[in-house]
Amino acid sequence: MLKGKTIVLGISGGIACFKAAALASMLKKQGADVQVIMTENATKFVTPMTFEQLTGNRALVDTFDRNFRHSVEHISVAERADYVLIAPATANVLAKLAHGIADDMLTTTVLACGCPKAAAPAMNTGMYNNPVTQDNLETLRRYGWNIVEPASGRLACGTVGKGRLPEPEELLELCLNELAHEKDMKGLRVLVTAGPTREALDPVRYLTNHSSGRMGYAVAKAASQRGAEVTLVSGQTSLKKPAFVNTVDVISAQDMYDAVMSRASDMDIIIKAAAVADYRPAEVADNKLKKSDGELSIRLERTKDILASIGEIRTPAQFICGFSMETENLIENSRKKLVKKNLDMIAANSLKTEGAGFGVDTNVLTLITRDDIDELPLMSKDEAANRLLDAILRRMAK
Repeated sequence: MLKGKTIVLGISGGIACFKAAALASMLKKQGADVQVIMTENATKFVTPMTFEQLTGNRALVDTFDRNFRHSVEHISVAERADYVLIAPATANVLAKLAHGIADDMLTTTVLACGCPKAAAPAMNTGMYNNPVTQDNLETLRRYGWNIVEPASGRLACGTVGKGRLPEPEELLELCLNELAHEKDMKGLRVLVTAGPTREALDPVRYLTNHSSGRMGYAVAKAASQRGAEVTLVSGQTSLKKPAFVNTVDVISAQDMYDAVMSRASDMDIIIKAAAVADYRPAEVADNKLKKSDGELSIRLERTKDILASIGEIRTPAQFICGFSMETENLIENSRKKLVKKNLDMIAANSLKTEGAGFGVDTNVLTLITRDDIDELPLMSKDEAANRLLDAILRRMAK
């Protein structure tokens, strides 16, 4: 996802340097050209050779090293950079960056970079909370830097508090969110629903379905990476919440209805990928239902139809996309749903199509509008999410 992108990974001296090695490896696996620049102090924790083996590039340390490929190497690197991430960023380096002090290879290069920049502070809690450090961080934000909030926990010095470098996976998401896609959805507000709903029978049992939430989560993540402001209304899943997305957790169909309808009017695009229960128990027992020798019947009542409700209050400028899971008559049933609920598009799939069922990483979508049908091949849900967004943007442009 980062192929063709050059990331300058700046590493300043702190015990968290070891996490930067894992991050460098992850970025390389995503196809990025990773240029590591280390302060002299950082080399006391992890050797430059470690990063050279992981990235395939020479780790830069000395501004005046005569073995550089260019006579003005820091300018050459700055001109190639698509993104700068300082991780870990010590209090010392943050102070230098905030005030334009360029006295080593890292600060000199970064001062010349015109690309987006981020810093992930990592230090003792007292150093982080010091008003001087906080002033420096605020100065960097004012200059356009993205400051990553440090994690809390037990630090290497023995202190318990804020100051830990976030995990490499979180920092990778930061880079992906910045570089993985063009920001062709910047300025758009997108609401996505995902996952199953749970309808209580009693305090112990509930009715639900097999949805894992993966498709909706993939759509939310893709829209965020393309620059949209994304709200994800999610039923209960085992999935990690996507970074840079406002996630609203719900349980029942009524919960999801309330969460969606209270936000719908503010959205430009609504993509309803959740598997919402059509029925719920008409009565919920206060205590656990005990088994008996006889049969048990459960009376069900209809839940509120979220898609139809959105279709009733939508504005002409909004784009509404529903999902349709079918086992027969895929096109016919989905098109009826499209018209009945006043939607712009239906993303339909069939449980009987291999690779398109619940709980898998792939999907086979058929994108249906009032005048067109686009049958997508088997692909990952991440790929399918972007193809869906491509189709929505094309329709909106018309």
